[in-house]
Amino acid sequence: MEEKNTKSQNAEREEKILSFWKENDTFKKSIEKEAPKGKYVFYDGPPFATGLPHYGHILGSTAKDVVGRYQTMRGYSVPRRWGWDCHGLPIENIVEKDLGISGKKAIEEYGIEKFSEHARSKVLTYVSEWKKTVDRMGRWVDFDNSYKTMDNSFIESVWWALGELNNKGLLYEGVRVLAYCSRCETPIANSEIAMDNSYKDINDISVYVKFRLTPTQKMHPLFNASTLTRSDAFSAPEIFLLAWTTTPWTLPGNTAIAINKDLQYVYVKNNVPDKDETFIIAKDLFENLKTKFTDPEIIKEVSGNELVGLSYEPVFDYYKNADMPNKENIWKVWHADFITADAGTGIAHEAPAFGEDDMNLAKENNIPFIRHVEPNGVFSAEVTDFAGQYVKPKSEDEKIRFQADINIIKYLQESGAYFDKEKIKHSYPHCYRCDTPLLYYALPSWFVNIQKVKADLLEKAESMNWVPAHLKDGRFHHTMENAPDWTISRNRYWASPLPIWKSESGQMMFTSSVDDLKSKVKKSGNKYFVMRHGESTHNTDGVCSSVADYPHHLTEKGKEVVSENASILKSENISMIYCSPFIRTKETAEIVADLIGFDKSKIIYDDRITEYKFGDFNAKLFSDYLKWRKEIGDTVDLCPPNGESVVDARRRFSSFYYDIDNIHKNENILVITHGIGLETLDAVKNVYNDEVMWKNWKMNSVLPGHFVKFDFYPLPHNANYELDLHRPYIDSIVLVDENGTEYKRIPEVIDCWFESGSMPFAQDHYPFENPEWKQNNFPGGFVAEYIAQTRTWFYYTHAISTMLFGEAPFKNVVTTGTVLAEDGSKMSKSKNNYPDPWILFDKYGVDALRFYLMSSTLMKGEDVNFSEKGVQDIASKIVSRLENVATFYELYRDVSIENGELDLEKNTNVLDQWILARLSSLVSEVTVSMDAYDMAGATRPFELFIEDLSTWYLRRSRDRLKDGDVNAKKTLYYVLKTTVSVLAPFAPFISESVWQKLKNENDAESVHLCDWPAFSYENSDVVGMMQQVRDVVTLGLQSRQKAGVPVRQPLGKFSIPMEFTSLYTEIIEDELNVKEIVCDTTLSDVFMSFDITSELKKEGQYREFVRAVQDLRKKTGLMPADVVTLYVQCGEIEKDIVNTFLPEFQKTTGLREVVWGDTSGDEIKIGDLVFVVKIEK
Repeated sequence: MEEKNTKSQNAEREEKILSFWKENDTFKKSIEKEAPKGKYVFYDGPPFATGLPHYGHILGSTAKDVVGRYQTMRGYSVPRRWGWDCHGLPIENIVEKDLGISGKKAIEEYGIEKFSEHARSKVLTYVSEWKKTVDRMGRWVDFDNSYKTMDNSFIESVWWALGELNNKGLLYEGVRVLAYCSRCETPIANSEIAMDNSYKDINDISVYVKFRLTPTQKMHPLFNASTLTRSDAFSAPEIFLLAWTTTPWTLPGNTAIAINKDLQYVYVKNNVPDKDETFIIAKDLFENLKTKFTDPEIIKEVSGNELVGLSYEPVFDYYKNADMPNKENIWKVWHADFITADAGTGIAHEAPAFGEDDMNLAKENNIPFIRHVEPNGVFSAEVTDFAGQYVKPKSEDEKIRFQADINIIKYLQESGAYFDKEKIKHSYPHCYRCDTPLLYYALPSWFVNIQKVKADLLEKAESMNWVPAHLKDGRFHHTMENAPDWTISRNRYWASPLPIWKSESGQMMFTSSVDDLKSKVKKSGNKYFVMRHGESTHNTDGVCSSVADYPHHLTEKGKEVVSENASILKSENISMIYCSPFIRTKETAEIVADLIGFDKSKIIYDDRITEYKFGDFNAKLFSDYLKWRKEIGDTVDLCPPNGESVVDARRRFSSFYYDIDNIHKNENILVITHGIGLETLDAVKNVYNDEVMWKNWKMNSVLPGHFVKFDFYPLPHNANYELDLHRPYIDSIVLVDENGTEYKRIPEVIDCWFESGSMPFAQDHYPFENPEWKQNNFPGGFVAEYIAQTRTWFYYTHAISTMLFGEAPFKNVVTTGTVLAEDGSKMSKSKNNYPDPWILFDKYGVDALRFYLMSSTLMKGEDVNFSEKGVQDIASKIVSRLENVATFYELYRDVSIENGELDLEKNTNVLDQWILARLSSLVSEVTVSMDAYDMAGATRPFELFIEDLSTWYLRRSRDRLKDGDVNAKKTLYYVLKTTVSVLAPFAPFISESVWQKLKNENDAESVHLCDWPAFSYENSDVVGMMQQVRDVVTLGLQSRQKAGVPVRQPLGKFSIPMEFTSLYTEIIEDELNVKEIVCDTTLSDVFMSFDITSELKKEGQYREFVRAVQDLRKKTGLMPADVVTLYVQCGEIEKDIVNTFLPEFQKTTGLREVVWGDTSGDEIKIGDLVFVVKIEK
């Protein structure tokens, strides 16, 4: 059986606070309360809901909640809205696993529509678990009204953004070599690889390859060389360019050799018996390579420039006879600046389709490129010896992973092109979602031209404040400085589609909104006229009538109105009539047909355009139906028994219009239907989803017998006839230009980072619904994510905002480190190397975990090994201590004095002055740190302050509080309320709990509805003196410990080498339990007198007895206010000791009387003294 998780008092208290917030709508009130500083703009980057929230999410959520609560108390209104990242490879990979398929071919065979709908169903799998965790963490955020990147409104805003970039000339299509996953068959951004540390150290095989120079008279390097006696170039020795590659699988795609013209190269004769071979390598690498040769001999040295232009024979001849552009430039030697003499041979084989440098060299020199690997990562059919083999498969088995390279090397050995091989270990990128080794692969893509705007990105970034600060000019600056153009297209399915259409001639058409789509969509040429049947007896009777053959005929008035409108229709040249098969619609159609001269036999009847299905309300009063809807709750999906909802009606009418519009072209079509047919027209036209349809729903305003013109156009929609901009629905939409040229959508979708980077404006459907958005919601005041987002979400959001609005998107950026397991390894569910957060919630309370995370160096962007002991310490040192102080105050509370102001001038008690000065310092330190978004700095002073409050101030003030000292009570009351006010953002539960205990009728309903404390009280003298007092006490206690004399044993004198007033010496005397403090500045150290007189010994024994009785009170479960009788049986010596201090004893231990005599009870031993005592209430 699973062990039941017992909840601590902290957890139970927190759950009560959660209920309090919910019942009182406290979060909503915090947003709506007076905000003199206006609105604080808060952006929340969207997570995926495809897994359960982990410590990283809890960390980020806590940081966001802390700032939101703090800024609210500082006078801002801080709306916080949750969001979900819904698209991309993370979802697609889950769907593939669910369906048991893999790869694009399998997806397309399964069906893109079914695949996308399955993806939609998986997006929000764990939403309820997320909500549960977010709520339990005490995070205040509008969770139920979350934005989703898959919503049409979000996608439309993303389209608008791309349209703006296109208008600015920042979008272009090009062919580039990109990091590419052959399993997912899509490019992967370098930032995505870096973000999740997708580089792995793996073993690989490298090979040295012999490229034989073409032995022509003009080009042979040794022709007429002085070292040779023969002059016939064709009889010269075989000469090879020796190249080294770590990717043998790319060799069939070789089209060039690269050298550096500024390097020196040498011809090395390899003295192998029966072979006459000479190799060209970089001179500076000869020493590194000479062991690979047999008795090597340098026979010539040339500059790299002399090698440029030489031709060589390809090591694979698959494409030797292929037709390709610029073939005259293939298999030659070219200069490249990127060639160095740091490693290899100083000569590189170039396969432009598989390397960025290679591709750039090819573009500069019109060198052909060969793509001999298919998009799914296998050798193409042209590579006949290896066709269909994976070049870089995912496998832990090196034999499988190396197979392609091994086969290539075997081929080289057989063909004579092999020279040597080496096993290497290097860092290699893998797909961040499926873990497949990536290829660098040339493919056409769409790009944002970052180079054009890079200077702007760097300039605008200067306005942002970063925590930690070094990231601003470090990692973030370098990310921008080295950023390539942004590949925004992905060859996938479940994502926002690229709103780009192409004609057969390659012309482009962009759409930037749904309205733009409507204006460009290819239309059928049909014109639609929708008529409501004439008035019938069911109208005059006021009854529901949804049975086709029920004899509700047109009234005379109905026939007259139909005839009038038919006369108007006569000029519209109606070529087709579709009609509902009801008696009243048939009669209407026949009247119209007669008057406009339409052949009645050609009227088409369709069940999809019939009356609303009233179900059990058929033949009953329509007013009763409306009353029922109102009583039960009028909703879009409300369905009368055995009837249909308006959603059902919309679907059948939509089906009708889409079908006939697809069938007919350039017709004038009259549709004769019922009131519901007119009421659903707007939803049909705009393919509204249920929510939008109901929001825009209007009862029919078209009178019986009248008609309206209906401008229908096809829009992308799902099976429910709701607008859906996803694939494959958008793919079916054909656009046309003013010349009638057709354009079909390109199949690519948008990089999901472009979506999440558009979150600031897309969440509010800008600019379509909220045109004033920028004035009130940009830039964001604060964002917080983990440090890897520096290269991704932070960068992409900054890039988009700068390009669109000319400003940085954030004012303050907080980056957190990564929460690791206690041993420093990555947290792993399978390894079970970290505690379940929910267990910690119940064990220590959420406040402890929140405070632990906020006070750690995680908030400085550093990784931290998670420590449950650290959480436990916070629960003890912060939460429990504060609770105990508040509980003690409640015992002696006097509500009558709590409304009065503190009189700081009249209160001369140094303890009160000291704790108030310490409180002022706490408020100041927390405020300064929070204003700088330094949450670790803001939490730092709490532990010491609460320790001072609990173990020094309260302990020193207990007697004053018990005795009713007004200054002590007022001081502690004020300190507690102010402390929980500044603690509230970090530990919202304990702060609320204490506030609820202490608040009066003039206070805010919740501590989180309070203003931030502005308390200031400087008293450095008292703080300094109190520190000296505590230092002296520490020295005195050390002296006692060293001598083995407990504190309860009074001593006569303690001498100290400094001056203190009596206000402070009294504290020292009491703390050290000495009768006299001697201040003697001539001393060099403190001195404790350990001469114990009989009186001192007697008092020491008494104090031990007091302690024992107090312990017995606790054991009995008594409260401090309980007054009891103590029965004592003891000898005369013991009795004398107690009687000597009896008044003090009774007061200290809460006794009404002490009864001496025989009794049964607990035995107390103090040295040789023995007491038997019993407590009775």
